[in-house]
Amino acid sequence: MIRYYTEEQVVTAVSRLTRRRLTTYVQHEFLCPSQSEEGALFSAADLARAELICDLDEQFDLQDEALGVVLSLIDQLHGVRAELRRVMAAIEELPPVEQEKFLALLKKK
Repeated sequence: MIRYYTEEQVVTAVSRLTRRRLTTYVQHEFLCPSQSEEGALFSAADLARAELICDLDEQFDLQDEALGVVLSLIDQLHGVRAELRRVMAAIEELPPVEQEKFLALLKKK
């Protein structure tokens, strides 16, 4: 079961995050919480992303547009890694002879 966190819980859990920063991150769609009757609800992944955003914001002093570009690139990288994991899982299901053929083809490229 997925656990969700309120805005107050997120601000408490992410020590460097203020309510104002959280509002800015949501407005710029760096964080996209679910909406409920009680308000915005954040997942554990949102908490981790908030930590990352705070790191990027503080360590590199990125402005909103630059921060958005960096987050987009990170998201793309995560997508590629997930796709690669799926490809590797599919290769592992092949018979050993087919795996060897595939790996031989990769080495040629």
